[in-house]
Amino acid sequence: MSRSALIVQGGWDGHEPVQVSGRFADMLKKEGFSVELSDSLDAFLDVEKLKSLDLIVPVWTMGQIRNEQVQPVLEAVASGVGIAGCHGGMCDSFRENVDWQFMTGGQWVAHPGNDGTPHRIFIRHGSNPITEGLEDFDVSTEQYYLHVDPAIEVLAVTTFPVANGFHAANGFVSMPVVWTKRWGLGRVFYNSLGHHNDVFDIPAAREMMRRGFLWASKGKGGL
Repeated sequence: MSRSALIVQGGWDGHEPVQVSGRFADMLKKEGFSVELSDSLDAFLDVEKLKSLDLIVPVWTMGQIRNEQVQPVLEAVASGVGIAGCHGGMCDSFRENVDWQFMTGGQWVAHPGNDGTPHRIFIRHGSNPITEGLEDFDVSTEQYYLHVDPAIEVLAVTTFPVANGFHAANGFVSMPVVWTKRWGLGRVFYNSLGHHNDVFDIPAAREMMRRGFLWASKGKGGL
């Protein structure tokens, strides 16, 4: 039986939502998903349709979401539908909506050094298959500083500070980059990489997204 995914794209064009959505759609189709692409948050209005999905993939940065749009997503994920995304497309989607932030597990607050900041991604190995066999790797992109939920399971981190700033007075900080969490019966996956589509030309970054989609989509099994 084919699994189904909804990708909702939009918001700030600087994060290349169309290109990222296209890459994710191709990735999911190769895994046997039927994929619907939408450029409207009204795609979230029908809670019963959302509950029929296996996976929701938000690719929407710095937007505003109405209560009648966000509540069906919260309910659908709690029922077992997975949600997975990256960078500002999921954890800087709706800065004024704390319900969304509560579900996703974090919110962007800064990227000292801006785009092109060289930093290392350190993989944490454990029981989660998302990072199995992957090794630490280097990137040159935005390094996300996030406020995060203490309930998340951290699968990869980066070390601050790299770029100087007022935050550097705190010394070294290990910042989550990739994580999972639960929302009711639903599985939540997030990867803070993804400022531009080409970040996912890096094999490890791309593979974590692929595995994250698959992991999140299994929430309907109640595991």
